[in-house]
Amino acid sequence: MPTNSPLPAQLRSVQRQHIEHVFQLGEGLDSPHTPAQEMIRHSWLRCLNEYQLDPTQPRPARVVPQQTLLEHRESVDELLHVARAGVEQLYGQISQLGYVLLLTDQRGITVEFRGDPRQDQQLRKAGLYLGADWDERFAGTCAVGTCLHDRQAIICHRQEHFDASHISLTCTAAPIADPQGNVMAVLDISALQSPTQRESQNFSLSLVTLYARMIEDAYFLQRYRDCLMVRLDTSREFVHVNGRGLIAIEENRQVIAANAIGRELIAEHQRRWPPWSTNPTPMLGELFECEITDVLSINSATDDQIRAFRARASNTIYFISLLEPKRPRSSQPAKPASASLPESLARLGADDPAMRKVQKLAERLRNETSVNVLISGETGTGKEVIARALHESGNRANYPFIAVNCAAIPEALIESELFGYEPGAFTGGRAKGMRGLIPQAHGGTLFLDEIGDMPLALQTRLLRVLAEREVMPLGANTPVKVDIRVITATHRNIESMIQQGEFREDLYYRLNGAQLRLPALRERADKLYVIRQVFNDVVSERGGNASPRLRADAISALLAYAWPGNIRQLKNALAFALATSESDEITVHDLPDQCLSQRITRQASPPASEMNHDTDPTLLTTLKEQHWNISAVARALGVSRPTIYRQMQRQGIVPPNWQG
Repeated sequence: MPTNSPLPAQLRSVQRQHIEHVFQLGEGLDSPHTPAQEMIRHSWLRCLNEYQLDPTQPRPARVVPQQTLLEHRESVDELLHVARAGVEQLYGQISQLGYVLLLTDQRGITVEFRGDPRQDQQLRKAGLYLGADWDERFAGTCAVGTCLHDRQAIICHRQEHFDASHISLTCTAAPIADPQGNVMAVLDISALQSPTQRESQNFSLSLVTLYARMIEDAYFLQRYRDCLMVRLDTSREFVHVNGRGLIAIEENRQVIAANAIGRELIAEHQRRWPPWSTNPTPMLGELFECEITDVLSINSATDDQIRAFRARASNTIYFISLLEPKRPRSSQPAKPASASLPESLARLGADDPAMRKVQKLAERLRNETSVNVLISGETGTGKEVIARALHESGNRANYPFIAVNCAAIPEALIESELFGYEPGAFTGGRAKGMRGLIPQAHGGTLFLDEIGDMPLALQTRLLRVLAEREVMPLGANTPVKVDIRVITATHRNIESMIQQGEFREDLYYRLNGAQLRLPALRERADKLYVIRQVFNDVVSERGGNASPRLRADAISALLAYAWPGNIRQLKNALAFALATSESDEITVHDLPDQCLSQRITRQASPPASEMNHDTDPTLLTTLKEQHWNISAVARALGVSRPTIYRQMQRQGIVPPNWQG
């Protein structure tokens, strides 16, 4: 591989030729010959026409500031933890060949980097460095940016780069997707110099694609480590060591997530349904056209040391092995990834980037009692829960936490409620007076919810309390000293209220020492964790010895609903389901009707012309009477659940599926 850089004059000549080529291709004077060249051409046209980049003005590499880099790294910290072993292993294979390794987030910012320290200055200048921004909109056609746009692996070799300052580089990148198939990162290997032939980088493409898939699967295994999982492959010998497909399943064996290979199988399964039906998330037994009991008995029903079950899916033979959860499933939700946080903060979320940012900031602020915290978010997102977690995890935990809803107290009483009053201060008051809520919080935390609804006149008095740390009860002559930490919350736009004269600007800046912004429930990536957490909380509040569970169809409906009332509405819905359910299993039929408004159903059974004439009317009748609760049907008929599933399959009885 050549290592000498071209002379400046030679470089300028090559750059001029490259710029001319860009314009020729953009004007349609040059035609691509391969799909790879077609990808590059489309990217160049985007750069010219959509991004308005000027090829005659090469741009220097952009490296984001340290604080910005930290924010990008924090948003993908769980992926970085999982990917680090793969990054080190891949770099060990390419470092001697003169390559560097970059791992970027979904914005194209380099959040992990490996390179030769002796080339530090050259690499930084070329943008092959930590914090470098390779977004196609800024850097032009490049491996990372174009990979992010097209969502597929790509080689961008030398003059295939749009920007003339990059034409000595060769870069190869592959996307890393999350369990839902969304690109969350890009793995890239690049070199400052390389042979001129593009074919010399074919090995790079295979290597990067392989490691991207390995990191993607490792992340999947980490995310669903507490679920029963199956690994599958078309080769029996490789299913345990390198099974390409991964599928996580619920307790009732309904599929809840899959890696890329698994998602392809599910998509193919869904395409087989007739156009008038929906594409339900399948049960594992449906997906592989087999008895579920056979799959579940893999680990005990065979003496074959490979322990793989042979099944068919989409007209292909697969071999399936079971992966047991790393720890037994219990009534408690999986412990969040942020296990190092105090318990009260850790349980607030699992793997949602926005909530992870809130948790980490809250952890840093929990003992900074001189910093007032403003919590913002839609109604019902859990602002008081965050406030209590801050209090319970900090050094004021042994003192009072006083919560005040400023919107719930009548305006005529709010002043006396907050500040208290002396005996005889006004007609109708208590004979002995009353200690206000602010003095009651002495030593602890005062939480003012819906601060945006506080009257303007009272805002002035609150500002004085915060400035002087003392309260003057109504009718008193002497102020009362208070030592409090103030946390406020609102769902309103305070900045807009300030412009309209509805909120004091000086009070806002006094309250907003730090701001925690809570995402809406519909936006959270850890919605399943939240559902389980809230469900267990509601169960605990009800008491009793029963251990109810959420069935997969109920979970699917809860995941599909938009939750305009957020976590508060979710809690109410689960409380309703627990109160009205006639068994220890919460199904979709137990949920409030409003939660099912977005569901899509398919027929409960095939058309009469397609029905198996041997259908047992007793079984079908009992299924309908028990609202398709298989456990209840099995108890009613005195048989096992596998028997019910087997008879349903043989008779062509298809249960309703709910999909959002």
